[in-house]
Amino acid sequence: MFVSFFPAPRGFFLSLLLWTIFVVTLWYGFSDDLGTLLGLQMQPAEPVIGLGHFVTDSFILFYLYYGLCVAIFGMFWRAVAPHPWMGWSLFGSAAILFSTYFSVQVSVAINNWRRPFFDAVQEALSPTSNIPVETLYDLIIIFAQIAFLAIAVFVGTRFFISHYIFRWRTAMNDYYTRRWKHLRHIEGASQRIQEDTMRFAAIMEGLGVAMIDALMTLFAFLPVLWALSEYVSELPLVGAIPSPLFTAAVIWSLFGTTLLAVVGIKLPGLEFKNQRVEAAYRKELVYGEDDENRAQPPALGELFRAVRRNYFRLYFHYMYFNVARSFYLQADNIFVYIILVPTIAAGAITFGILQQILTAFNQVSNSFQYLVNSWTTIVELLSVYKRLASFEATLKGQPLPEIDSSYQPGVSDH
Repeated sequence: MFVSFFPAPRGFFLSLLLWTIFVVTLWYGFSDDLGTLLGLQMQPAEPVIGLGHFVTDSFILFYLYYGLCVAIFGMFWRAVAPHPWMGWSLFGSAAILFSTYFSVQVSVAINNWRRPFFDAVQEALSPTSNIPVETLYDLIIIFAQIAFLAIAVFVGTRFFISHYIFRWRTAMNDYYTRRWKHLRHIEGASQRIQEDTMRFAAIMEGLGVAMIDALMTLFAFLPVLWALSEYVSELPLVGAIPSPLFTAAVIWSLFGTTLLAVVGIKLPGLEFKNQRVEAAYRKELVYGEDDENRAQPPALGELFRAVRRNYFRLYFHYMYFNVARSFYLQADNIFVYIILVPTIAAGAITFGILQQILTAFNQVSNSFQYLVNSWTTIVELLSVYKRLASFEATLKGQPLPEIDSSYQPGVSDH
C-alpha cells in the first residue's frame, strides 16, 4: 500500500514528521526575526481585508520558506532512496499540503472580513445610522473576490488530488500484479487487487484531504481563537478561566472524539468480516458458473446466513453508534451559543466580533472533531487496510493476520 508509492515508507514518514516539527518550530520561533532582518512587516497593525491578505510580507516569506523546505527534503530523499513515483508521492504531497493551507487561509480572510461587514450591518440597522451605502457594497465586492478565489483553488486542488490518488492506485496495482503468482492463492485475491485498491484510493482521496484540511485549519484558526478569547471574560458554570474560548473548544472536541471512538470500537472488525463473508458468497457463485457441482442451495444457504448474521450485527452496533453521534453533533450546534450567553447578555461584543467568534470556534471545533465526522469512513478504510495487509504478509513470508487465517465461512463469531 505504501512501499509501492513512497520511498522506504517507515524512514520516509518518520523523517517527514521530524522535519515538519523542525521547520514548523523554526518558523513560529524565528520567522518574525527573519522578516525584520529582511526589512519585512511581519505583523500588520490591522488584519488586511480582501485579496491583499495573501500578498502581505509574511505570506511572501512563507511561500519562499515552504518551497525551500520542500526542496531540501526532496533532494535528500532523491539521493538516499530514489523511487520511480517520487515526483508524485513527495512533491505531489507537498503541492496538496500547500494548496490545502492556502484554502484554509481563504477561510481566515473571510473571517477577517466578517467583523467590518457585520459591524457595518449593525450600525446600518440602528436608528441613527450614517453608514454610506457604498461601504456595504464595497465589502460585498471584497467578499465576492475572496469567494471566487476560493472556488478556483478548490476546483484546481480537487482536480490535482484526483490525479494524485489515481497514480497511487496505479502504483499499488503495478506492485501487486508483478507479484500475482505469490498472491493468487489468497481468498478473494482478484477482488483485493481490483476493488480494494480502488476503494483504498477513493477513501484516501476524501479522508486524507479532510485530515490535512483539519490540521491546517487548526494551525490557522487556533491563534485566531486565542486572540478572540480576550472578548470573553467567563464561561457559564465554570467562571473566569484563561483563554476561555480556546479551552472550551479543545475540551468539548476531545470529549466528542473520545466518546465516538469508544462507542464505535467494534465497527472496524465487523466491517472487515462483512467483506469476508460477502467475498466467500460471491466466490461460490462464480465457481457455480463453470462447475455444476458448486453453488448448490445448501452451500449457498449457509454462506448467505453468514452474510445475514454479520449484517444484523452491523445494524445493531451502528444503531447505538449513530445515536451517540447524532446527540453529540446536535449538542455541538448550540454549545458555542451556550458558552457565549453571559458575554452576549452583557453587551461586551459587537455583532461583527460575534460572527468572528462563531466562525473561528466552529472551524477549530470541527477540526478537532475530525474523527467524529469521519469515523464511519475510517472504519471502512481500516477494513480495506486489513484485507490488503494479507497481501503484505504473504509477500514478506509472514503468517496471515489472525482475522484472515481463522475465518471459516458459515461459522458464527461472537
